[in-house]
Amino acid sequence: MDVVSQAVLGASLSQSFVKDEAKLISALVIGALAGMAPDLDVLITSSADPLLFLEFHRQFTHSLIFIPFGALLIAIVFYIFIKNKLTFAQIYLFSFLGIATHGLLDACTSYGTQLFWPFSGQRVSWNVVSIVDPFFTIPIITGIVFSVYKRNRLFSQIAFVYALVFLSLGLIQKQRAENALYVLAQQRGHQAERILIKPSFGNRHVWKLIYEYNGRYYVDAVKLLLHAAYIPGASIKKLDIKHDFPWLDKNNQQAKDVERFRRFSDNYLALDPANPNYIIDVRYSLLPNEIKLMWGIALDQEKDQSYSGAHVRFIMNNSLSKETRKKFIGMLF
Repeated sequence: MDVVSQAVLGASLSQSFVKDEAKLISALVIGALAGMAPDLDVLITSSADPLLFLEFHRQFTHSLIFIPFGALLIAIVFYIFIKNKLTFAQIYLFSFLGIATHGLLDACTSYGTQLFWPFSGQRVSWNVVSIVDPFFTIPIITGIVFSVYKRNRLFSQIAFVYALVFLSLGLIQKQRAENALYVLAQQRGHQAERILIKPSFGNRHVWKLIYEYNGRYYVDAVKLLLHAAYIPGASIKKLDIKHDFPWLDKNNQQAKDVERFRRFSDNYLALDPANPNYIIDVRYSLLPNEIKLMWGIALDQEKDQSYSGAHVRFIMNNSLSKETRKKFIGMLF
């Protein structure tokens, strides 16, 4: 999730285990920074290899096995500065609790987190909460602030329990969205071969529905309040490398990069309707019912033929126009 959510959840769990409530501020600071620390993996980049960051983001720093080692590194850094205020054991405990929340919270979103690295490269994504959701974050902030103000860890404990309940209730909405997807596919006479369901940005009542049928992806949205209200979308042909890029040499770097992007996107790939040299990740778009480039890769035929080691280019479009913002608000309200 966003760094603020990661920070406040880590802080709430660290504060929940404070025995001396005079240490609540220390637990907040250490837990919050430890809760954000795994996202330092975004610094692993390469100007020569545009896809390197995709492979390392939410990888080893987010795995369950890294938690005790990551906590140790964080604790050592903090101990240098505050060894006169807290024992190393206290610092390590707060660091451990803070960092322990990070990977699991990220796995609740749709991006995919390698919780079981290095034993498995599977990207876990439970799809129960948006990457940003104020209804998740603001109550937790309130709890940890009240804990410090009232010098009472009970408020942090309530905040952490609220987070668990909020995430668990996402499973109910997800099941409702899944049922809605199968009803929609049945109405069209389709047999969904593979499905993906995820909440749209900043809320949990408008969901993105994706299913694969007969070589095509179908993307729609559904609003889940008392009843399901469908928001029709579009469909697109599934990427076929041999057909769509007959010139691509499988031994060259661009072909290898396509495979890397395919693994990252769980094979939800298609050609960008606006540019036949772009491969897009169908899972993501600014509007939940549309098929439009949010991020993808660009291939170059001339570069492939002249230089076998040439990488693809990573492209991103996250600019939110006034018209798109208006449509999304209309979907929400």
